[in-house]
Amino acid sequence: MQDQENQAVPPNPEAAAAAASAPPSTPEGVLPSLEQQLADTEAKLAEMHDAFMRAKADGENIRRRAQEDVSKAHKFAVESFAEALVPVKDSLEMALKVEAPTLESLKEGVEMTLKQLSAAFERNRLIAIEPAQGDKLDPNKHQAVAVVPADQEANTVVTVLQKGYMIADRLLRPAIVTAAQAK
Repeated sequence: MQDQENQAVPPNPEAAAAAASAPPSTPEGVLPSLEQQLADTEAKLAEMHDAFMRAKADGENIRRRAQEDVSKAHKFAVESFAEALVPVKDSLEMALKVEAPTLESLKEGVEMTLKQLSAAFERNRLIAIEPAQGDKLDPNKHQAVAVVPADQEANTVVTVLQKGYMIADRLLRPAIVTAAQAK
């Protein structure tokens, strides 16, 4: 038994003190030291901070580009329509330059100019609202300025006083109509 006790105690007391003060050895698969964990965490933090800053900059760039696009859209929204109307203006100016126009030439010039204007409206999706007599009154597209007695169903269009217009699916101006009075 005494032999066993002697074997458990190291022969050199200085080696025992050095072994006690040294950090425990870390075999593979055991958690790294606190310093190593701190260094790894700081590296991950720096990486995440860099990724955050890049994402923030990307977001600001996207927001700035979107604002520029909206600004350009507002600024040049009418460009297509203006390009379509320039030939109409040219035709009207040419008609005014004619020295001795005849009634027939004026009528022909106005008809050609109206065709140009109609084509410009069509290209830019400006659609006329022109209800027929007897059509049901639609408050989303028609504005009744008078109710008149008529031989037709109540709340239907009697006459169109002025065409209305829509741009695509949006009302620009309602058609001004008179409506039939209830009997």
